[in-house]
Amino acid sequence: MIVRSLRWWIAGLLAVATALSYLDRQSFPTVVGEVRKEIEISTEDYSQLTSLFLLAYGLMYAGGGWILDRLGTRWGYFVMITWWSAANFLTGYVTSLNGLKIFRFLLGMGEGGGFPGSGKAVSEWFPPRERSLAFGLFNTGSALGAIVAAPALAWLAYRFGWRWVFFVSGAAGFLWAAAWLFFYQTPDRSRRISDQERELIRASLPPRSLLAEKIRWIDLFRYPQVWGLMAAKLLTDSVWYFLLMWLPKYLTDVRHFNIKEIGYYAWIPFVFAGAGSFLGGGLGSLLLRRGHSLDRSRKTALAIAASVMPATTLIEWTPTGSAIVFYSLALFGHQFWSANVQTLAADLFPSRVVGSVEGLLGSAGALGAAAIGYAFGLHIAGHGYTLPFLICGGLHALSLLILRKAVPRIEPVPLIDLAG
Repeated sequence: MIVRSLRWWIAGLLAVATALSYLDRQSFPTVVGEVRKEIEISTEDYSQLTSLFLLAYGLMYAGGGWILDRLGTRWGYFVMITWWSAANFLTGYVTSLNGLKIFRFLLGMGEGGGFPGSGKAVSEWFPPRERSLAFGLFNTGSALGAIVAAPALAWLAYRFGWRWVFFVSGAAGFLWAAAWLFFYQTPDRSRRISDQERELIRASLPPRSLLAEKIRWIDLFRYPQVWGLMAAKLLTDSVWYFLLMWLPKYLTDVRHFNIKEIGYYAWIPFVFAGAGSFLGGGLGSLLLRRGHSLDRSRKTALAIAASVMPATTLIEWTPTGSAIVFYSLALFGHQFWSANVQTLAADLFPSRVVGSVEGLLGSAGALGAAAIGYAFGLHIAGHGYTLPFLICGGLHALSLLILRKAVPRIEPVPLIDLAG
């Protein structure tokens, strides 16, 4: 059966996968207060658990990108989501801090292939003028997952106990994996794509002269564009993961919320995050349709996002209601940024290596977040949240300066010079 505009259905499926990954990674932060009633967890322990997830996530992000380029998007993504769903499901059985550490690490390993898989799928299915919108759409899933996490997981924990949070969220991933394996194929193999849409995608591919016959993974480090993107991801992903994973604990430690109040209010910032992702991706595509260059469209959107992020510096200094507003603006700004920066690997490099490039970028982001987040955790244990919020307010602007230096112009990079 032919499905009209099949590429947008695929973007929707990717958004669901992203939502599930964020639902799974938010499971523990959302219910940590309940888990602490059975397992002793200090602020330093929480920081270690967060960093272990990000360490595994970062290491596997690079490896996951390599695996996806070898197995292909269909089977590679199936392996990744099955892995992380199993790790999340089994967390429901742990009885010790060490058990939590093991399964948070394994969860990070599986989720490390998620965004490289989505990026590779977008590069296979979308022409450049639609990519930022497609990235924005599937990236909206991160906010959707976090929005659902706070009320739904808090309710599950309150009604059935915290262990059912992991059983339910883990099982949902298995269902998605089965649907993905049934539905997904590349455009040239899909039996559900129309001839018109197939030709649209084929016409958007870069000229053969831009495709190297062979390129080694290590050769990607010879490109200043890769280093610039890695540096930007390291700094800005550190902000995102800190704000994401410490929100429930911040509300508990500083604003004295209980599990019900977390369920009532912690979803609000992620509504803004979803709006930022969708609007940021939409703006990038709109500017291209209005005739602006790829370079100008992407950098304009990134500059707007960076200008919003200083809202983070006001979180600690304001009453609870205003603090949630500024937290929301910070997540809006980051996801506005992310919807555009995520497209750059596909904008610059051919689809055959996008998984590997995305893997390197995500690895840099997650490993940086693990190190910076751990340092933030140590600081919070003794001095509170003020300094981390101040630092987070300026890292996107710094990253934009790095990108402008490392990527003077956003356009396809010829790889033929590295062949052989």
